[in-house]
Amino acid sequence: MTTRRLKASLKGWGGVGAMAVACTLTAVIALPPLTHAAQDGSTGVGGPGVATGLQTKAEKCTAPEDQSPPPSGADGPTITAIKNRVGDKRKLVIGVDQNSYRWGYRDPNSTKKTSELEGFDIDLAHRIAEEILGDKDAVVFRAIPTNQRIPAIQNGDVDMVVRTMTITCKRLDEVAFSAPYFQTGQQVLAPKKSTIRGYDKSLADKRICTAATSTAYDTLTAGKTKGDLPGSARVFTVPNQLDCLVRLQLGMADAVVTDGALAAGQAAQDPTVELKGDPFTEEYYGVAMKKGSDDLVRRVNQVLVDYRNSGGWQESYNKWLAADLGPSSGPPAPKYK
Repeated sequence: MTTRRLKASLKGWGGVGAMAVACTLTAVIALPPLTHAAQDGSTGVGGPGVATGLQTKAEKCTAPEDQSPPPSGADGPTITAIKNRVGDKRKLVIGVDQNSYRWGYRDPNSTKKTSELEGFDIDLAHRIAEEILGDKDAVVFRAIPTNQRIPAIQNGDVDMVVRTMTITCKRLDEVAFSAPYFQTGQQVLAPKKSTIRGYDKSLADKRICTAATSTAYDTLTAGKTKGDLPGSARVFTVPNQLDCLVRLQLGMADAVVTDGALAAGQAAQDPTVELKGDPFTEEYYGVAMKKGSDDLVRRVNQVLVDYRNSGGWQESYNKWLAADLGPSSGPPAPKYK
C-alpha cells in the first residue's frame, strides 16, 4: 500500500495538544478486572488452552502472513469456554491501543459524555464480538502498551489482541495469528523542516525513536548490521508509538520509524511533521491469540472473510483511514497453510 503525503488540518490534535494527550494516554487505563474462568486447560482467558499444534513454528516459517489455519465457523474448546462465561462476564476480552489516532484512540474532541474507544481496530474488535457472541458490545477492552502485547496473550489477560500487530516469524513462535487484515510497511516520520529524506544516509547521527519490541526496532537493528542504516544513527525505544511523537515534539528525537499506517496517523495529529521517503518494508497486521486456541483462530479468520465480503472492512477503512492513506481496494487476499 502506498502512503501519500498528508493533509495537516485536524483541530485539537496538533503540536502541544498532541503532546498533552499523549502524555495523558501513555499511562495504561486500568479497566475493570474480569474474573477468570477455572484453569481447566480449556479456556481462552485464564487457562492455557488446548494445544493442537496447527500454528507453524517460527523456524519453519517463510511467509508469516500465510501461516494461519483455514477459516471455520465451528465452535471448539476455547470458544465454548468464552460462551460459557456468566452474566456481565460473558464478553470477549480484547487488548487494544488507546492512543493510536484512527486505529484505537479516545477522541478528546468528542461531543459524547464519555469518550469511548474508536478507530479501525476498534471496529474490527466489535465485529469479532458480534459474530462470536451475537453482540458487538460484548467486549471488554484492555489498553496494552506495544511492548506488552505478547505477554498479555501468554498470561491469559486477554483473549486476543487487535492492535496494529505485525505478523512475523519470531512472533509466530510465541502467539497464534489470524490471516492478515491490513498491509503496510515501515516508514520514517520527521519534522517538515528536517533534512532527513527517508530511510537512507540522511539518518546519520540522528536520534531515531521507535517502540520497544516493535518490528521497526528489529528492522533498525538489522539495518545497522547490514549497513542499510548508518552506524552513527542512535536508536532508542519507548513503550508506545505515540511516545515517539512526543519525543519528536520535545526535540528529544530527530525521527520516528514505525509502520507507515501508524505514522500517517501521527502526522495527522501534528501538522509540523511529515512522512519522509517511501515505505521500505512490507508488513501485515493480524489478530493475535494464544497458541493452541486454534478454534478461535479459525473463527476469527471466518470473521475476516465475512467482514471483507460484506463491505464492512471497506466501510471502516473509508471512515478512518482513507483521508490519510488514500483509496484502498480492500485487505490483502488471505492464504492459509
